[in-house]
Amino acid sequence: MQDNVVIFDTTLRDGEQSPGATMNIKEKVEVALQLARLGVDVIEAGFPISSQGDFEAVQAIAREVEGPTICGLARANKPDVARAGEAIAPARRRRVHTFIATSDIHIEKKLRMTRATVREAAIEAVRLARTFTEDVEFSCEDASRSDWDYLVQVYQAAIEAGATTINVPDTVGYAVPEQYGALIRYLRENIRGVERAVVSVHCHNDLGMAVANSLAGVMQGARQIECTINGIGERAGNTSLEEVVMALRTRKDYYGLRTGIRTREIYRTSRLVSRITGIRVQPNKAIVGANAFAHEAGIHQDGVIKERRTYEIMKPEDVGWTGESMVMGKHSGSNAFGQRLFAMGFTHLNPEEIHRAFRRFKDLCDVKKDIYDEDIYAIVEDELAQGTPTYQLDALTVTTSTKGAPRAELTVGKGEETFGVVVEEGDGPIDALFKGLERLIDLNIRLLEYSLEAVTAGKDAQGRVNVRLEIQGREVRGQGVHTDITVASVNAYLNAVNRYLITKDAPIFSGAVTTP
Repeated sequence: MQDNVVIFDTTLRDGEQSPGATMNIKEKVEVALQLARLGVDVIEAGFPISSQGDFEAVQAIAREVEGPTICGLARANKPDVARAGEAIAPARRRRVHTFIATSDIHIEKKLRMTRATVREAAIEAVRLARTFTEDVEFSCEDASRSDWDYLVQVYQAAIEAGATTINVPDTVGYAVPEQYGALIRYLRENIRGVERAVVSVHCHNDLGMAVANSLAGVMQGARQIECTINGIGERAGNTSLEEVVMALRTRKDYYGLRTGIRTREIYRTSRLVSRITGIRVQPNKAIVGANAFAHEAGIHQDGVIKERRTYEIMKPEDVGWTGESMVMGKHSGSNAFGQRLFAMGFTHLNPEEIHRAFRRFKDLCDVKKDIYDEDIYAIVEDELAQGTPTYQLDALTVTTSTKGAPRAELTVGKGEETFGVVVEEGDGPIDALFKGLERLIDLNIRLLEYSLEAVTAGKDAQGRVNVRLEIQGREVRGQGVHTDITVASVNAYLNAVNRYLITKDAPIFSGAVTTP
């Protein structure tokens, strides 16, 4: 059996189903280009029939991204498969991924079909997909709760119809490693002709076992892992790409397997996805969290100083952590700044983006004594996140007192026009500012989530604010970075509003869509 594991990244499809993580076409292409640099084998670029915007995004990725196979998702019906086939057509390497549910609860309660008609739908979908590409993947949605013998029948029929990959989704995160591994082994032992297809695993993290289940499947012969950057995805998320890849790499002595991932691109990719989706990475997240290579306990610090391997099973630089301070200050020039950005991995910035980031850097030098790489990351990512603003902050004044309600005076511009000053009271300065913004912007906006974190240590640290808003019934995320948290908060709010305005006209598929 081959020792290479195919890495199938579904950040742009399953990962985008995280609440508020919707990306526009430009952002999807940017992520896809970075995934290609990371070295993933397959990019599931989207669900083309779900909206015109998703179709155009998949088509743009198929046209612009070289290297990985570009995949489009489709339910097992003619319109879905045809739309996916059309979207991926420009790609040199392309795949249609079609699926249908096979658990009895889904067949009876959701699909209102029979086992026989589900099997026939699977066969027809695979055959149609083969007219668009020879690379066809088929999934039994909710496989982990399906009857094993029925799965054998459906997968066998799919392979006979032309499927080259069969995927076994733990759609609701119900499986445990021993059971899921046993299921993969059972399918490989009982499906006639299984050697003609790659067996794939797709696990969700509802019980916190997505990575463990995926690795259990690989140990039983699966050779494709479906995963997302930072483990994002609907509900509790998906298998984390960085975790399974580094598990296979770090414990090659145990697994004896390899991937084609360029691991030094992991941290950069994680930061990009976090910045674009607005979903922050928790500090204790394995591999890419801020504390992943931090050592607080004295005994650990002593051991690492003497020999890194005492408490580090991976080198930080192996996943792209630079670990370097920014040895620059207010007298540093733009050329040196640009070279530092390039060394940090920002290799595709245009001159205007570098200029804006340099201007922010110089402003930061006036208020912050020590500048670290994390500060530079934050500045550049915030500039890229803001893009071309529709709404922008012109001025604000906040007053707060223990003897009265906080007040905020807020001036917001739209293009060249400054169109409003609002004075508002609230339970706190941020509440006052947000109430002012709600009054100023003619949209139905509700704050769902607010978080604040320091970019680095120290009292002069920049604050990074992430917000999740519901705007006209659609969830959108935004972020802002500044040494003044009130400014960062307003910028995060306006960033979310601007992102909504960019994507608001993209049609949303209104049918009952479920996915593996």
